[in-house]
Formats: sequence, C-alpha cells, structure tokens
Amino acid sequence: MGFLTDTTHFHIFTWVVGIILFLASASMAAGTKGKKITHMILRLFYILIIVSGAALFFKYQTNDSMLYGIKFLLGLLTIGFMEMTLVRGSKGKNTGLMWILFVVFLLATLFIGFKLPLGFDFFA
Repeated sequence: MGFLTDTTHFHIFTWVVGIILFLASASMAAGTKGKKITHMILRLFYILIIVSGAALFFKYQTNDSMLYGIKFLLGLLTIGFMEMTLVRGSKGKNTGLMWILFVVFLLATLFIGFKLPLGFDFFA
C-alpha cells in the first residue's frame, strides 16, 4: 500500500479527476444517460479519494493530528456537498446554497491541505 502513502500524487490525482467529473456531471442535462454514468464514475472516485486520504491521514496524523483531522473532516464535507448538489439538481430542486457550500468547503480543504507539512509550499 506504499503507493497510497509514499507521496500525495495518487490522492491529488483522485480529487482533481473527481472535481472534473463533478463539474462535467453538473453541466449535463438532468435525466440523461451520460449524466447517470458520469455520476456513478464520480461515486467511484469519491471512494478512491476517501481511501487515499484516509491512508495519508493514518500515516501522518502523528505530526499534527488536529490539522490532519480538520482537513479530513473538511474533505468529507466537500464530497458530501458535491453529492448533494448533483442529487438536488437531478430532482429539480434549488442548488444555489449547495454550490456555495461546496466552493467554501473546497477552498478551505485545499488551503489546509496545502498548509500541512505533507502539502506543497508555493512561496518557498
């Protein structure tokens, strides 16, 4: 399982693909077969994101357990709002608040993720 915890590359790949699939699925018309397929593939990537994130969390949480725990929680909330946005959109309900919460939690997750010791230092 070293490929999950040696670097963050797999985890970053999964959430980048997940965000792309989310935006693609959200832009498709409700009830189409393509949207359903894209949404199911996105759900597979939710699992990959959680598994790779959990592997990193359990390996590196001893460094700064509070920040890693907050990042893990924010990541789960981001995935939750992604799913709620798509489901509410397919049911024809208002998704404005879900989009706002998704963006807020995504930005918070990215900010904390990049600030962690395992993240990137953009200003070094």
